[in-house]
Amino acid sequence: MAVSLYILIYMLYVLFRERMSRLLLPFADQQVEISSLSAGNIALTVGLKQTATGDTIVSSKSAAAAASRRAIRAEEKKEKKSEEDLVLAGVEIPEPVFFCTIEPPSVAKQTDLENALKCLQLEDPSLKVRIDPDSGQMILCGMGELHIEIIHDRIRREYGLETYLGPLQIAYRETILSASQASETLDRTINDNRHQVTAEVEVTPLTDGGLVIKYADSLRQSLLNDYKEAIANGIHSAYLTGPLLGSPLLDVGVTVHSINILAGTSATMVSACVSRCIQKALKKADKQILEPLMRVEITMGEEYLGSVLGDLAKRRGNVQEIQSRFDNKVILAFVPLAELMGYSTDLRTLTSGSATFTLELANYEGMDPQDQNTLLKKKGLL
Repeated sequence: MAVSLYILIYMLYVLFRERMSRLLLPFADQQVEISSLSAGNIALTVGLKQTATGDTIVSSKSAAAAASRRAIRAEEKKEKKSEEDLVLAGVEIPEPVFFCTIEPPSVAKQTDLENALKCLQLEDPSLKVRIDPDSGQMILCGMGELHIEIIHDRIRREYGLETYLGPLQIAYRETILSASQASETLDRTINDNRHQVTAEVEVTPLTDGGLVIKYADSLRQSLLNDYKEAIANGIHSAYLTGPLLGSPLLDVGVTVHSINILAGTSATMVSACVSRCIQKALKKADKQILEPLMRVEITMGEEYLGSVLGDLAKRRGNVQEIQSRFDNKVILAFVPLAELMGYSTDLRTLTSGSATFTLELANYEGMDPQDQNTLLKKKGLL
């Protein structure tokens, strides 16, 4: 495949098209403008508005559609692909584990900040931005302290915005340990139209993650698709705010046992009733906070091994293995993210600046009751 200027290009999976305005061949800090790019070469392009890091560019809409169909079939069959059928995997986007509020220097700069963050997200898919439904504040979600600091610095340098960051917080999750049921009735009259919904749901703990929505046998055929979508929206809304910290839920299933909807009731009212019903059921269940557990790899000289191991023990670390690599020792461990705040500075102090470390999210692990109560007291929720 060769890419040329001014032709339409297509993105796999999303099937939108764009046009490049410039094509540049990089040589160190210099760029040479070219009219086309042949297979195997690397170039820079200008003019793409929606393309993000990890997207695969193809030359035609039919090629994009065919490649997408092959990828879907291969995923369903889990079979090995031939070289002719290969589809690029893209970028595996990790889940953000830190978040903080971000505010512009003035209300007049709010739109400029939103545009800057939109551009940065196209380049860095691991950066997430959301709006807090209660406070209306913009929330910046990233992979670590350094990640957030770099984004903050880039907004200042590249977009000329002096933004303000709130305290860095950890992205916890919540789950339940026991099943519970609840019912809820929502009855409102708006502009002489009565909206009435009565729902009964059950929440149950899951072991394999994800979101599972089930309906009682009597509801599967009788519910209209529009109402099923409204129920699903209500469930997803309830999943965003857990009963302990207000963190998203994980490993919780929902069964809708019954729902009675008055004719003419809006889908919005159905969603609101289901969401409130689930929140009520969650409060009745036994609850647990899940904290991000990080897979940590630390490389240091052998003379610092004892000091680093002792420090990990204080941080609730679980050492899995100690390896020897050339003249260095490598520690592989699992450590709660809450214990790694400021760890890069502490590790440099322990090892006179000679150690390096990497970390990635391993999974979410339930907190023991004592640590959970300590966290809730710290946040003023107990």
